[in-house]
Amino acid sequence: MSLTMGLGPFGQRPWGTFDDGVTRPRHMAYVEPTPRRIRVTLAGETIADSRGAALLYETGYLPAYYFPVADVRTDLLMPADRARESPVLGQATSWSVRVGDRVADGVAFGWQEAPPGAPPVSGLLTFVFDEMDAWYEEDEQILGHPNDPYHRIDIRASSRNVRLSHGGTVIAESARPALLFETGMMPRYYLPAEDFVAELVPSDLQSRCAYKGVASYFSVKVGDEVLPDLVWSYPDPRPEAGAIRGALAPFDERLDVDVDGERQPRFDTPWSRPEFLRSGARAPMRN
Repeated sequence: MSLTMGLGPFGQRPWGTFDDGVTRPRHMAYVEPTPRRIRVTLAGETIADSRGAALLYETGYLPAYYFPVADVRTDLLMPADRARESPVLGQATSWSVRVGDRVADGVAFGWQEAPPGAPPVSGLLTFVFDEMDAWYEEDEQILGHPNDPYHRIDIRASSRNVRLSHGGTVIAESARPALLFETGMMPRYYLPAEDFVAELVPSDLQSRCAYKGVASYFSVKVGDEVLPDLVWSYPDPRPEAGAIRGALAPFDERLDVDVDGERQPRFDTPWSRPEFLRSGARAPMRN
């Protein structure tokens, strides 16, 4: 997901190993400028518009865009009591945003004076991503969360045999999967829809990915059992993910997955759990 999330080098469960001369910090913060013009809107008003924004990375959180105060409509801000604290950056100050009769409570925050040794975040403000109406990089709207320049997806056509099963019952089997490799994430296997033998039941659940687009979900019937929201598809993916258009990927965490006859380990991730999906929760952001 990011340098500071999941399997990333500064995430909660790094996939790799540092050399003996490096002590990985338990909690770190890192800020860098972005060359992209960043805008955020609420109730038809542009709340911030900056060519000098920065990305803040912090252990356990997705990166967030921060704006210089001069690029924010501070006339629309009101002090708020919503508490946010970072082990590295200290206690943040919060504001609400008022546009006409609409008030977004406690959605803006920043560190007016970061503690000694912290990265230079003083004087920068950010907004809770999902509480705003729209975010833009240049003239394109972004979904879900800011795009991380250190994050990428690679999709590769494969001839590996991928077999999905539950309790000994085969759900799908394909020798023509597309393997999606995503930074800081376990590989995902996207199979053609016609290679599923189990009954797929369309779900009303949707989710948004900053890199792939809007996903639609399906539950899977296995005998008398229904496995809710088990597989997903991107019917209209972002251009960089066009190779998985219409294919279906399962939550491997909830299935038995054999690749070329070898049983794959099950990763423990919160995103696979139906209650997490239905809660509307996403990967943590500094909200």
